[in-house]
Amino acid sequence: MIQQMFSSSAGSFEGITEVVKARIGKKSIGFNASTSKIMENELYKKVTHEDIQKYGLIPELVGRLPIIATLDILDIEDLVKIMKEPKNAIIKQYQKILKMDGVNLEFDDEAIHEIAAQAHKQKTGARGLRAIIENIMLDVMYRVPEEKDTYKCIITKDVVTANADATIIKKKVKTA
Repeated sequence: MIQQMFSSSAGSFEGITEVVKARIGKKSIGFNASTSKIMENELYKKVTHEDIQKYGLIPELVGRLPIIATLDILDIEDLVKIMKEPKNAIIKQYQKILKMDGVNLEFDDEAIHEIAAQAHKQKTGARGLRAIIENIMLDVMYRVPEEKDTYKCIITKDVVTANADATIIKKKVKTA
């Protein structure tokens, strides 16, 4: 619960790193003002109770936080792994749902990478992946069951970036 509060990937406490930078004296100025992922992760790890108070939380609440734990910022490759690798990964969930209708669902690697890039850009982390994929799959979930002769559905990068239709491959019907 509280442990996830100080992660940019979790979407909470955006800007707390500025408080930490001011405390430790590392202010970024000039053309190289952007902070790298490694630097951001290191700053989150240095958050103290005093930083949280300076950020704006009331001392009564800060006093009830015995432990401050941080999470690393997820990069695009982390998001790709989250979509593909766990037993209950979202891509596997949709593949199983469509398999019940006898349809094989495939996501191109470029499409998966683009979904991860969008979630990373939006700073929505792993939670944002579901929203993006659900938006992509909405039309597919209505179309595929209606078309009885469909055996494969392919999600390409164009489906993700340009709202193109998913590629639907139909079974060859034997004629006698």
